[in-house]
Amino acid sequence: MGVRWQRLLTEASRFAAVGGLATVVAFVLFNTLVHGFSMGQMALLHDHVIVAYVVANTVGMAISYRGTRSWAFRDRPPRQADGGRLAFVAINLVTMLLPIGCLWFSRNVLGLDDPLSDNIAANVIGLLMGLVSRFYLYRTFVFRRPLHVPHRSLSHPSAQADGPLSDATGRARPDRVPPSVL
Repeated sequence: MGVRWQRLLTEASRFAAVGGLATVVAFVLFNTLVHGFSMGQMALLHDHVIVAYVVANTVGMAISYRGTRSWAFRDRPPRQADGGRLAFVAINLVTMLLPIGCLWFSRNVLGLDDPLSDNIAANVIGLLMGLVSRFYLYRTFVFRRPLHVPHRSLSHPSAQADGPLSDATGRARPDRVPPSVL
């Protein structure tokens, strides 16, 4: 297996572990807010399932950012002044619409409001859709690899007349000898 694939699998497994922890926290909080397990009374947000989902997943998002930044993508230094927080939050809010849409559909179109239906809609189907989207978007926009600029030396004016010292891939051209710098 190549280094690139090995790095991808390592990042994906760390991402999944961090996401798993954040998901468990969000899952427990969501179910407590909506279904009030073992509370003996109606849950705090029983009639506001979408609000409960957003609250629970905002807590999960905070856990996810810290773990993703410091462990899953730790070898990718931040390229934004805010460490990628704004892009991270924006991606999470946009991808949170996927499980919210599944939850809304389950509740309002199918008429299902039991704990199993809520969790299958939001925390299984919606979560899987959001997970794949977030992994791609985080790697692409938040935790990008550092730019590797090929070594450029100051060129001598006579070098411009004869053409570049390297080809398009950055490899030195054997037919070109760099001018001596005095």
